[in-house]
Parts: sequence; structure tokens; C-alpha cells
Amino acid sequence: MFTLPLKVLVADDHRLFRQGLISLMRTRPDLVQVLAEAESGSETLALAEELHPDVVLLDIYMPEGDGLQIAAQLRQMMPNTAIIMLTASEIDEHVYRAVRLGAAGYLLKSLDASELFGLLEGVARGEVSLTRAMAARLLRELGKADQGHMPTPEVLTERELEVLRLVAQGASNPQIADDLHITINTVKVHLRNILEKLQVENRTQAAAYAVQAGLVS
Repeated sequence: MFTLPLKVLVADDHRLFRQGLISLMRTRPDLVQVLAEAESGSETLALAEELHPDVVLLDIYMPEGDGLQIAAQLRQMMPNTAIIMLTASEIDEHVYRAVRLGAAGYLLKSLDASELFGLLEGVARGEVSLTRAMAARLLRELGKADQGHMPTPEVLTERELEVLRLVAQGASNPQIADDLHITINTVKVHLRNILEKLQVENRTQAAAYAVQAGLVS
């Protein structure tokens, strides 16, 4: 979870899009504070190391290090920074790689302003930043890679299924604790067990699994 406003670094090599995005985010100073903008992979790394943003909005197609390469390096440098891919790429492999790298979200540039702000509010609460369509796309790719090896939902207990459904709906740990009348530490234990049983690495992947498995409508 982050304190508002989110401190954001915008990384995109298209100046017009970058400046338009920054102008849009400046309409929500309660939610977002734009720290800086970068137009290449190397500049993104340098600014992130200097400014320590809460969130990096990262395009994939950039010079001097594409967004996925930069995401991998950022995860090593500052694991507490949320990396959100904001890209025009709908290539399944890009979505899959981004989540495997630990990205907090994968958003398409075609999303509208209200959806962007809603997802950023979710990031601030520690929630998944992945549209339902992109979650489904991710799971299709996971299914190709792991067909026949993906655990079934039956490996989870009833309580773990309840937690997983709430994760897939974008609930934060405190919200899950409130809804299920359990402590946040208990939520964390359930999440750890869910990740282990489903053989996924983070809650984004777990949420995508829930969508693919039909656990949420």
C-alpha cells in the first residue's frame, strides 16, 4: 500500500503521448504526483534510482532497453516500487513476461481516463492493476505454457477460495480481512498458501488464475 498521492515516473519514448498522459494525471493531484518523465530505458533506470517513485508507468517499446528489460532491472533495484506496463502491445508473450517479472499491472494505452485512475487507486491500496480482458489473455498464455500441469481449484480449502475470489475482485488485504472477519496476518497466511498451491508467484497471477478457472464472474 502507498500513501497518496502516488509518486509516479512516466517512461515512454513518444513525447506527445507522454506529455498528454502527464497533463491528464495532473488533473488528479489528490491521487498522482508526477515526479519525472523518461524517454528511454537507461533514463528510466537513472531517474528511478534517483527519485525512488512509488509507481513506474512503463512502455515496452523504448530505445536503450525495452520496457520488459527495464522492469526486470527495476525489480532488482527497488522491489517495493510498483511497475505498471502501459503499452500498445497486446502480444500475449509480453503480458506473460511482464507478470512473470513481477509487474503490478499491464494496461493498454487504449484505456480511458476513469479506468486509469481507478486502477491507480487500486495500486495505492495494494490491489491488482489488471483489466479483466488482460487477465484472461494472460491465462490463455499460461495455459499454453502449462497445459495439463496447472493445479485445479480443488487443491484450495474453502477459506482459501474465498480469499482468492476477493483478490480477483481487486480487494486489498485489509478489505479481505474485514469481509471474512479475520486478521490481516491470517489473510497473508492464506495468500502464501494459495500462491504455493497454485504454483504462481504473485497475487496478479493468482487473480488471473481465478478468472481463467471461472471462480469469479
